[in-house]
Amino acid sequence: MVKQSVCILLFVFSLSAFSTEIIHAGRLIDTERGKVLEKQSIVIENGVIVDVKNGYIDGKNIIDLKDSTVMPGLMDMHTHLMSGATPSSYTEKFFHEESFFAIRAVVNAEKTLMAGFTTVRDLGSDPKVTRELDDAIDKGVVPGPRLFNAGKSIATTGGHADPTNGVHIDMMKDPGPKEGVINGPEDAYKAVRQRYKEGSDVIKLTVTGGVLSLAKSGDNPQFTDEELEAIMKAAKDYDFVVAVHAHGAEGMKRAIRAGVHSVEHGTYMDDEAMRLMKKNGTYYVPTITAGKWVAEKAETYPEVVQPKAKAVGPKIQSTFAEAYKKGVKIAFGTDAGVFPHGLNGREFEYMVEAGMPAMEAIQSATIESAKLLRVDATLGSVKKGKVADLIAVKGNPLDNIKLMQEVSFVMKDGVIYKQ
Repeated sequence: MVKQSVCILLFVFSLSAFSTEIIHAGRLIDTERGKVLEKQSIVIENGVIVDVKNGYIDGKNIIDLKDSTVMPGLMDMHTHLMSGATPSSYTEKFFHEESFFAIRAVVNAEKTLMAGFTTVRDLGSDPKVTRELDDAIDKGVVPGPRLFNAGKSIATTGGHADPTNGVHIDMMKDPGPKEGVINGPEDAYKAVRQRYKEGSDVIKLTVTGGVLSLAKSGDNPQFTDEELEAIMKAAKDYDFVVAVHAHGAEGMKRAIRAGVHSVEHGTYMDDEAMRLMKKNGTYYVPTITAGKWVAEKAETYPEVVQPKAKAVGPKIQSTFAEAYKKGVKIAFGTDAGVFPHGLNGREFEYMVEAGMPAMEAIQSATIESAKLLRVDATLGSVKKGKVADLIAVKGNPLDNIKLMQEVSFVMKDGVIYKQ
């Protein structure tokens, strides 16, 4: 890791002497039109794409990717960079200081970037850790993806993301909006405002039960209509995009009607939920990889979690297949942190396996995710005026989607981190 980081820094420094770089791309994926362009030159100045030209043009600093397929940097809309995907995650907080989780987040951020993901949403972590990680990445102190941080997920008492679930009764106490636990519309407003105060970029709600929480139900509705309406009014005041963890149909339908922007997991999504999502333009972020992981590892979790992992995990892929057929908008997300970071690219294989064409799977992780984040004016496609976030894989991933797990070139903001 140390040697790799030193090599990266030396390579970045060697390029800093040049104000212009030209990438010769054997194939370039135009994510806006869903087309593949052959033999393209991408001209980059000061971290911005200034031109895309047919053919291979001459220049002083040529980056030769003629044997590769180039595309925009990938985006994962559901990650947890502090998490380690280990059975010990339920007890770690009792034995480790905050600095331990910060160190692990730094390592996971680099793994994510090297897998080709130049932008991620972190949907639920310690706000102090993710805020400082975001700042360290922005300042070039550590390598990592561009971070859109939710801070502490907002839950209801006893619900998924109530941090006191499962502990001894004397330790439960009664967390409130500051800790991300609400009961009623007034609490909802305060919780959103607290996330704003802490520097969150997006809001995350856990509107139904969840798999890995120490509570019995994995799918019951956990927010009232009034609470959701208050959340969305407050979120609109502060210009937040709102993502909701939801397995059960009733909870997600309440959230969709309230106007949330994305539904994560969506395991027991029914036809009515799909119709509502299409009507409202709500994105679905499937996280198939996490579902498969928890199903496979079910026996390693606490007893109360095991039946949920066995029931929910295997179903997410089939729900995704149905939602795609029905025309629900899809944005790419994996729930990395439930499984090891850096394996995010597996999601492409599972999406294609479920019936989504490879091009659309790649679009879900580029231009569609950029639209969900409202950053498609600067990210999500390779186009004049956009930020130079670019990745490449050797060969053609439209013929072999597994190549998306073998990213060979990573550039973020015009800086090369992997080649």
